[in-house]
Amino acid sequence: MGCNSCECNGELEFGIQMAFQPIVDVVTQEIYSYEALVRGMNGESAYSILGQVSEENKYRFDQLCRVTAIETMAKLDSSARVNINFLPNAIYEPETCLRRTLAAAKKFGFPHENIIFEVTEHEEVENYDLLKSIFETYHGKGFKTAIDDFGEGYAGLNLLAEFQPSLLKLDMKLIQGIATDRVKQSILAGTLVTARSLGIEIIAEGIETEEDYRCLCEHGVELMQGYYFAKPAIGALPQVDSALF
Repeated sequence: MGCNSCECNGELEFGIQMAFQPIVDVVTQEIYSYEALVRGMNGESAYSILGQVSEENKYRFDQLCRVTAIETMAKLDSSARVNINFLPNAIYEPETCLRRTLAAAKKFGFPHENIIFEVTEHEEVENYDLLKSIFETYHGKGFKTAIDDFGEGYAGLNLLAEFQPSLLKLDMKLIQGIATDRVKQSILAGTLVTARSLGIEIIAEGIETEEDYRCLCEHGVELMQGYYFAKPAIGALPQVDSALF
């Protein structure tokens, strides 16, 4: 289960920095939030960095990502929201493991209510009761939560039945090419009905074409993310060209 103490402050064998990609509210044509995406010190990809994460350093990596994202975001724009990914199996006790996050937010002058925690579902959740407790604890502390890559891997309806986050991020495999795919459009429509009935906001990620963007707008999706709007930028907050709307 990783580190057995939230006071574990050992150094990682590798350094990290953060890139940021905007999540856009297409109705207001404003940036809703920025997702913090881990990169290596020389710009190495997230895939490369995650390949160095092990059971032994998983907790330290998870904590370092949070602190780095908060510190960097506070320097760039302390009034903006930031989405921070967390590893569900790196946390053993939600209340205790939040201490460093809250301490970082206070230290760097970043409002903790502007933090959105995304559960990364590329690894199978080992303890659903614990993950439910994490979400409940985070909500109680004023954080929003999101399930990332919904519809891919381990993130699906079974996960949603266990707990209801603030937001669902629809997997890019569902989104890309949706303009010409009736099956994908039907799945999207059903997911939107379910989410709205539960009071959950939807984010469509992976938008790369105007056609897919227009199709999502027609279905009433309001929050979107993808290369169509902006690519991630290391240590900077990309802006979105209003002409894209």
